[in-house]
Amino acid sequence: MTTQDDADYSATALGSHWVVRPGQDRTLVEQDAQEERPTRPDRVEGTVLRFGPGVTAAAAHRTHPALPAAPSFPAPSGRRLRRHTLPALVVLCVLAFLAWPRLGPPLAVRTADITARPAVLGCDGTARIAGLVTTNGRPGTLSYRWVRSDGTASGVLEEVMVRGQTRARLQLRWTFQGTGHHAARVELRIISPAPRTLTTRFTYDCP
Repeated sequence: MTTQDDADYSATALGSHWVVRPGQDRTLVEQDAQEERPTRPDRVEGTVLRFGPGVTAAAAHRTHPALPAAPSFPAPSGRRLRRHTLPALVVLCVLAFLAWPRLGPPLAVRTADITARPAVLGCDGTARIAGLVTTNGRPGTLSYRWVRSDGTASGVLEEVMVRGQTRARLQLRWTFQGTGHHAARVELRIISPAPRTLTTRFTYDCP
């Protein structure tokens, strides 16, 4: 019985791999089906690459971002080295100048002398005793005392020596009154930096 639907019907030819017959080997069909599956993406340095159907031309030609290059530091120039060398030398010189008083040799007495003027003192006169001490020019303190032949002595006196000072002038005045004759003696006793004793004499003569 022929109907309108039969008139419009047309047969469609199917590929042989769509036809399944009893006892037919399905290996080829399954293999073809596996080949139709999309390929799993691979990971290359954090970027996904896709292969197979559906990959657009833009994605296929996508370029990967380049890794940032390591920064390069310019080598120090000779001018920069010279600029830092000069301040360093200045600092070293200042430190050496400040440390010299402590690191250098201590104060030392080189020569010492004592004189009395006048050698013969008249009535009611004053004798002037002068001591001259030379040093090595180092800073420090010169300690000394005066001792007179009448049994009197001064306390410990000090002369502060600054750096570069090589002479110390020490003075004593001894006054006499009345008539008489006296042979006077004066001692200059240096206590420090090294003990030393110097002696001078003069005469008081008042008839």
